Amino acid sequence: MISSSQMHQTSASPTAMIRGAESSWSLNLRELWQHRELLYFLTWRDIKVRYKQTVLGIAWAVIQPLAIALTLSVFLGHLAKVPSEGLPYPLFAYAAMVLWQLFANAFTESSNSVVANERLITKVYFPRLIIPLSAVLASLLDFAVSLLILIFFLIYYRIVPAITFVIAPLLVSLVVLIALGAGLWFAALNVKYRDVRYTTGFLVQFWFLATPIAYPTGVVPDGWRIWYGLNPMVGAIEGFRWALRGAGAPPVRLLLVSACVTTLILMSGIYYFRRTENTFADFI
Repeated sequence: MISSSQMHQTSASPTAMIRGAESSWSLNLRELWQHRELLYFLTWRDIKVRYKQTVLGIAWAVIQPLAIALTLSVFLGHLAKVPSEGLPYPLFAYAAMVLWQLFANAFTESSNSVVANERLITKVYFPRLIIPLSAVLASLLDFAVSLLILIFFLIYYRIVPAITFVIAPLLVSLVVLIALGAGLWFAALNVKYRDVRYTTGFLVQFWFLATPIAYPTGVVPDGWRIWYGLNPMVGAIEGFRWALRGAGAPPVRLLLVSACVTTLILMSGIYYFRRTENTFADFI
């Protein structure tokens, strides 16, 4: 028989309650900061898993964009004589491929990140936003390695980057935010609709063709250029090339459109991800 004092002690015992996010728009930066060590370990784990038991290892970060850039140089730069806005075509193509590879890797990995961490999500609580964020951050290592080849191109063609290249980190940040926003959307959708993962590869291929990697934006008619700029990668890549050569008018209009579209994608991605994250464990 339970005494009244025992009943009082039982009722007075502390109770922990886990609640969902108060606002779907909130990043809850304080909670993310409290779990910063988890973010670090997940990022480092993604890097190690990506290159574990590989023959070439981190060299793949260079081989992929370099092979595509050289192929484009042969068929479009040399044979088709596609204009390259005053830059040698190999440098023109590779400068775009560096940013594109960062976006493609970050978007693809973050899109599949939540489903790939099924066991972790169903066993312990932590801010779910850490998972796609760690996948995006892990892609920055590949980007840093691929920049070494860009430096080699600059030395080979005896090109000194213009002073405008100091804005390059802002353009890289823009690409990271594009990948994160799109990745949040697809990561959340992939939990509930598993066929979403099959559309990721198709979307990356289509997005590649709709981005001025193999050709300059000058080939797009003026009447279509603003609509073309709704692809946020257009402004990022054109801005990166302009910052590299430092000649001609800056693509201010394209950059503004890209910044606005990126903000929309990122904010809506955060909203949808935070709104659905409480149901991840149920569907996954």
